[in-house]
Amino acid sequence: MMTGIDAVFFDLDGTLADTAPDLAAAANRLVVEHGRPPVAYEKLRPVASHGARGLLGAAFGKQPDDPDFPALRDLFLDYYEADIAVHTRLFDGMSQVLESLEATGIRWGIVTNKIARFTVPLVAAIGLTPRASAVVSGDTTPHAKPHPAPLLHAAELSGVAPQRCVYVGDDLRDIQAGKAAGMVTITAAYGYCGEGEPPETWGADYLVRHPAELIPLLMPA
Repeated sequence: MMTGIDAVFFDLDGTLADTAPDLAAAANRLVVEHGRPPVAYEKLRPVASHGARGLLGAAFGKQPDDPDFPALRDLFLDYYEADIAVHTRLFDGMSQVLESLEATGIRWGIVTNKIARFTVPLVAAIGLTPRASAVVSGDTTPHAKPHPAPLLHAAELSGVAPQRCVYVGDDLRDIQAGKAAGMVTITAAYGYCGEGEPPETWGADYLVRHPAELIPLLMPA
């Protein structure tokens, strides 16, 4: 159990909300339009936190330096924007985490690399906009994670000192950003976690395998 915590910030995709089903659906719509069979969800889910780069890499084998990538990316993003919250839900147990924080007066917010074009409507669609003390997108500050700037901005918006904050994320860059910002870090091992080094090796202060495990960690005595 932690003490002296004033705010908890969450990554969005793969930590706070399970957005992979809608991201995968947009990617597979594009795949089918190109005359290919849909890609298995199990292949797309791990890279969902990396947006167009991750999804198009898994679905088409295309990277940002490929000449076909920009056109595919633009279509993918249009499809995703059109159906941004069809299947997206908070992870099981996350509603209780947020309610527990609110009940004890601990502020919470969202810090994501998703750009505001998608963050703002998605957070509104899942009903979190009026509750969050800060919503920081990938283009809110000049730098995205793993740079600490977005997290420091969230702390400033929330009126709290960074060293009294916690950051929870499902990607190595989340833990790197949290540490650089001087925050306590928690790996959300139930999230997407990418295909690189296993989350146990990221060096976070804590690791949880289900959102419910956050409650005894974060709640004051």
